[in-house]
Amino acid sequence: MPQPIRMSRRAWVAVWAVLCAAGLAATAELNASSAPDLQPQKSVSTECAERIADIETQLAKAKQEGKGDGVLVFSRVQVGAQEDCRDDLRNHFRGDQ
Repeated sequence: MPQPIRMSRRAWVAVWAVLCAAGLAATAELNASSAPDLQPQKSVSTECAERIADIETQLAKAKQEGKGDGVLVFSRVQVGAQEDCRDDLRNHFRGDQ
């Protein structure tokens, strides 16, 4: 029966230290690679910017006249004719700009 290979304590400590360092390096690499990619913010199209400006004007006018606290906005879209500004309107008036 073959005898098992004996290792000194110093060798065990060295192996343990190398494995710990490799584990820490792998963890750091995984954390760095799984970080969320920051997407550049889309610019608002000209049509949507005009629509937002019009709504802002209506809001300012309503506040000057003392009428109400807000405005109900509908996003009208004809298939293929206009751009849908729904997300841009939502982001602007929620303050997510």
